[in-house]
Amino acid sequence: MLTLFAIPKTFRGHIATIQRNAIESWTRLAPRPEIVLLGGDEGTAEAAKEFGARHVSEVARNKSGTPLVDDIFRKAEACASTPLLGYVNADIVLTDDFSAALRRAAAAHGKFMMVGRRWDLDCSEPLDFSPANWAANLRARAVAANVQRPATFIDYFVFSRGLCDPLLPMAIGRTTWDNYLLWRARSRGADLLDASQVVVAIHQNHDYSHHSEGTAGVWKGPEAKRNRAMAGPWWHLYTIEDATHILTPSGERTSRRHAWLVVKRLWSHPLTLFQLPWLAVKRLVRA
Repeated sequence: MLTLFAIPKTFRGHIATIQRNAIESWTRLAPRPEIVLLGGDEGTAEAAKEFGARHVSEVARNKSGTPLVDDIFRKAEACASTPLLGYVNADIVLTDDFSAALRRAAAAHGKFMMVGRRWDLDCSEPLDFSPANWAANLRARAVAANVQRPATFIDYFVFSRGLCDPLLPMAIGRTTWDNYLLWRARSRGADLLDASQVVVAIHQNHDYSHHSEGTAGVWKGPEAKRNRAMAGPWWHLYTIEDATHILTPSGERTSRRHAWLVVKRLWSHPLTLFQLPWLAVKRLVRA
């Protein structure tokens, strides 16, 4: 039914621990998905062998060495034998609530993309998967920590085969590519499902030492700016708030964009009709 794919960072230190936690959690989903690990960073091939995943070592990269979204998704789909695919950041732990939400989504929608907000949790040690209730206990820990990120944090995307082909050659992990991906799905007629209320996707906290400039390099560096330029107009920058359907514990409801969301996006763009009159007035006053 499902192929999960990811492009892990180098398996070293704390990052190695949390990535191994995440990948093992995917192997325990029922039914077990196909798993594809992409990239040639240290430890990826060994992890793929250990967890019974496929490994694709070669992926296209930009001049900074960052893997490109279009090639990652294209190669993952070429490997997959399932009707559904899911990109997941390699530090995200998934449990049986994810599988249950996906079954509901697939039963009710023909062409769709399912996303959801994440819950942050400190994890410094290998997770113990031996207790039968490991998943429930871990979800309870995450909810008790009470750090559910807003709709701009998007760490997993499950989608119908063919929906994400072709994509733009954006740098993965450098902002905007995830917003563009949601818009791209909607532009191709897919339903966009928000599973935040029924899936506790657990993000294991980590630093940004994998980038030489830390968080500033990831979020504001040249690669992030290049992604933003490629994404196009402001209305291509979707978040989970743009979902057309919301999965709830009692069922599913249709969602509509709130007016404030449209206004917020209009204001954030420097050349909107709302701002142009204001700028004209300011110029007149200065004159």
